[in-house]
Amino acid sequence: MCSRYSLTSPPEAVRAYFGARNKPQFPPRFNIAPTQPVLVARLDHKAERELTLVRWGLIPSWVKNPAEFTTLINARSETAAEKPSFRAALRHRRCLVPADGFYEWTGKPGSKRPHLIRPRGGGPMALAGLLEHWMGADGSEIETMAILTVEANTAVSMVHDRMPLILGPETFDVWLDCRPGTAVDVMPLMVPAPDDLLEIVEVSPKLNNSRNEGPDVQEIVTRAEPKPSQPELF
Repeated sequence: MCSRYSLTSPPEAVRAYFGARNKPQFPPRFNIAPTQPVLVARLDHKAERELTLVRWGLIPSWVKNPAEFTTLINARSETAAEKPSFRAALRHRRCLVPADGFYEWTGKPGSKRPHLIRPRGGGPMALAGLLEHWMGADGSEIETMAILTVEANTAVSMVHDRMPLILGPETFDVWLDCRPGTAVDVMPLMVPAPDDLLEIVEVSPKLNNSRNEGPDVQEIVTRAEPKPSQPELF
């Protein structure tokens, strides 16, 4: 599962990493949550990469009333090709979601401890996403996306059993090219990231509130190691 992530890298670094032709400006975001507008990379009508905003929380095109539909923030890669909500998007509307970290929690309800999972070397990374275009009878339109997930690698499994599907730049062309109208070519890409790609750090519980959006939500929490017990003296 991926329910929060961050994108704090400079716009120039994001554009360069994704090879985008356009140059949107956007502020650093430390606590991105579902239903918010988020940046994605996709191919435009000239088959060139562009960065654009859509809403996080996929609404399938067949939904009659989005207000009565629970938006889908994640799609399991193992079943996306068969699920009615995702199968068309997987074949025809794939995207990349720029991020430089995502969050998972450990602990019991009421005392959840957030953890930031980020590339060891810093900088942006690409989460695999699916796009959908909903159009209402009144002509209203909403573009939405969901993030694909895979089974967690060994490192991430310490905090959660799922993780976002992370794609390297060498796979971007294959992932974004939906002209074949099939998901056959991208199925081999749906695997967990290498164990040495990411590091995990515990961060401030301020992150638990999605309204907290400043850099302080990423303050690292350090916990003292428990002292070994002293032998009893008789």
